[in-house]
Amino acid sequence: MGEFSRSDFPEKSIDLFLQMRRESDVRPDDFSFPLVLRACAGSGMAELGTSVHALCLRMGWSRDAVLWTAMLAGYAQHGEPVLGLQVFEEMVNLGIKLDGVVMVSLLLVFGRLGWLKQGKSVHGWCVRNCLGLELSLGNAIVDVYVKCAILGYAHRVFDRMSERDVVSWSSLILGYGLSGNVSVALELFDQMHLRGVRPNDVTFLGVLSACAHGGLVEQARVYFKMIPDCGLVAELKHYACMVDCMGRAGLLEEAERFIEEMPIEPDEAVLGAVLAGCRVHNNVDVGERIAKRLIRLKPEKAGYYVLLSNMYAAVGRFDEAEIVRDFMKEKSLSKVPGCSLIESKSYFPSSTENEVLDCF
Repeated sequence: MGEFSRSDFPEKSIDLFLQMRRESDVRPDDFSFPLVLRACAGSGMAELGTSVHALCLRMGWSRDAVLWTAMLAGYAQHGEPVLGLQVFEEMVNLGIKLDGVVMVSLLLVFGRLGWLKQGKSVHGWCVRNCLGLELSLGNAIVDVYVKCAILGYAHRVFDRMSERDVVSWSSLILGYGLSGNVSVALELFDQMHLRGVRPNDVTFLGVLSACAHGGLVEQARVYFKMIPDCGLVAELKHYACMVDCMGRAGLLEEAERFIEEMPIEPDEAVLGAVLAGCRVHNNVDVGERIAKRLIRLKPEKAGYYVLLSNMYAAVGRFDEAEIVRDFMKEKSLSKVPGCSLIESKSYFPSSTENEVLDCF
């Protein structure tokens, strides 16, 4: 079970655990529980992880720091930041010892939630407790600042790290690429290449996003062609970036042809990138075709009807704009109001600007 939980096949560890529960009287202990929780984290089985956690509680193993840390890591890594935060709150209430491993998972939680204040507080706690910037902790601190769009802090932490891997480079490149800092993102990519670090899918997402912001269509094509050369397969997010780059540059017919030639079915993000370009450049012909595809894909989404109606109106096709509006009324379609998250209380003393910058 242990080897499987640490391998690329964590599901096998889970299968063995379930088989042990069904077919034997062997009682799980403080050795087997962390293994299966790690496997749940590695396979993205958050619901099963919650069930295993509940079993831990019923059997009296809940005060083991390894168990709690495994649960927190599982939720943090697989898109359940609120549940991860609840686990951390329980850890604090029970007096579980906090360490660098816990801080890595907690930083992932705060990054996903975009909670800068809490992320800085954890960073300050790490500085006060002299944890240094070993690879996983350094990457987590960089990640939280990138996700909160504080790229200056992220870059300073990156520069102070004694060891960097593809995650370190890619996180920073993606941050600069998405924020439109084109020259910095591409320069970081060049530096990474010179140091022999092999790019991953996130790296290419970063440089393609930078090209889209900078209108660098030809450069984007070069990077896109590099993806298979690096042993990777282009994903929908990479196609969306390419289409966005063409759309921003006004190459909308080319973007439409690019979509038709894709080896995979375009999703909402890919089609939406073309539609956004059509709106900017008033290309109603392509926009009409793309909007209709999006409406077929997401018939309940009012925004696409509104965009189509607005495009018609912008070029004086008011009758068609009115038809779309009437159809929306008939189907009772309207935009969904937004919502917000409520921030949690902080379990760390507030860190001053100077304290956080001590590590720089």
